[in-house]
Amino acid sequence: MGSGQVTDWQGKNVTVAGLGVSGIPAAKVLHGLGAHVTVVNDGDDDRARAQAAELEALGVTVRLGDGATLPDGTELVVTAPGWKPDKPLFEAARAAGVEIWGDVELAWRLRGPDAAPWLAVTGTNGKTTTVQMLAAILRAAGLRTAAVGNIGVSLLDAVLGDEKYDVLAVELSSYQLHWAPSLRAHSAAVLNLAPDHLDWHGSMEAYAADKGRVYEGNRVACVYNASDKATEDLVREADVEEGCRAIGFTLGTPAPSQLGVVEGILVDRAFVEDRHKNAQELAEVSDVTPPAPHNIANALAAAALARAFGVPPQAVRDGLRAFTPDAHRIAHVADVDGVAYVDDSKATNTHAAEASLAAYESIVWIAGGLAKGAEFEELVAKSAPRLRGAVLMGADRALIREALARHAPEVPVVDLERTDTGAMLAAVQEARRLAQPGDTVLLAPACASMDMFANYNQRGDAFAAAVRELGAGA
Repeated sequence: MGSGQVTDWQGKNVTVAGLGVSGIPAAKVLHGLGAHVTVVNDGDDDRARAQAAELEALGVTVRLGDGATLPDGTELVVTAPGWKPDKPLFEAARAAGVEIWGDVELAWRLRGPDAAPWLAVTGTNGKTTTVQMLAAILRAAGLRTAAVGNIGVSLLDAVLGDEKYDVLAVELSSYQLHWAPSLRAHSAAVLNLAPDHLDWHGSMEAYAADKGRVYEGNRVACVYNASDKATEDLVREADVEEGCRAIGFTLGTPAPSQLGVVEGILVDRAFVEDRHKNAQELAEVSDVTPPAPHNIANALAAAALARAFGVPPQAVRDGLRAFTPDAHRIAHVADVDGVAYVDDSKATNTHAAEASLAAYESIVWIAGGLAKGAEFEELVAKSAPRLRGAVLMGADRALIREALARHAPEVPVVDLERTDTGAMLAAVQEARRLAQPGDTVLLAPACASMDMFANYNQRGDAFAAAVRELGAGA
């Protein structure tokens, strides 16, 4: 099907891999364009059958319980991003010379001739917050925009819907980038790189390479993290359009072609006249909510992408002031007896937890859950001076306990074996016992939640409910 726009879908035999949040919309869109669509799905449970019935009523073929076999005559495979590259279906497609696209690639190919440019954000942590900040800044500049991709509006809806956008703020995961070979953003940012999803990608090198795809063909700016050399290396390796610039962001004083922080002010030394002598004030650190270091970095990355698109300085400040972070992202729940209780249940890996722990001086840390193969030595060694105590829960808590014993032996540790619904209340009560006025009790689990909770939202809600119970009895 080549790398250009596919304009005639009539009668094309397209196989969609996976029901779910991306597979179902893709199947509906392709069917509506006249393609012969077959959806294949590994699972065959009640939910899958209900989804299949909905699609079959439209005239889409659905094959449940067999996601491994390539349907005869397939001319294109469109996959849900989470399907691993080594699945037999993809091996068969590659052997037959059939292209494999993800939902992002499909959306990119279906854009109209006057489509809005994309400002893309990827990275191990901070993607959603940065994209939402970016959308807030673009809106403050009077631009029609939406936060899309891994969050908010579906990309297919954004490119095919009736609403006209000036620019899109696009969150992209490493999975999505892997399956989006022809994507070419106006400008893009890689916020950070830390080991994650290595079971899917196979190696750190493959994971980094997929993240780096976001820079391919950028026109104006490749935004990187000056304190994370791996992100700068990806810019160096990228094949970009003539004139595209590498723009760094830093929590320190920015060099030319960087955005950074000077005496509590976010400043731009990249998109200004004579950047060797001049800097443009954008906003104050206090305009960023919450003003934790990693969140200021997110704000700088968002500002860099917005400035690459030509947004005026005032819009950066107004957008950051208007932005409200999602729940469970370093959210202050309450103060009880002079102790702050903070919910960062979204910190599901060590990199996110490290950023969270760096935001406070004296911490009673609630951690644990499913480690997903992570190691905790570096996290604990870096955070040890800030820890007043730790309360550990969940399936892989022993890994964190062992790291604490090695790197912070003086820190008191409570090891909770409970996994019942009252476990979080017990954890909060133990944390209260360890905390002193001025401390922060921080839920930053550094682990996934699925051993005890449906998701990180439910885990954060349980924490907030337990803190409220404490407050009521204070």
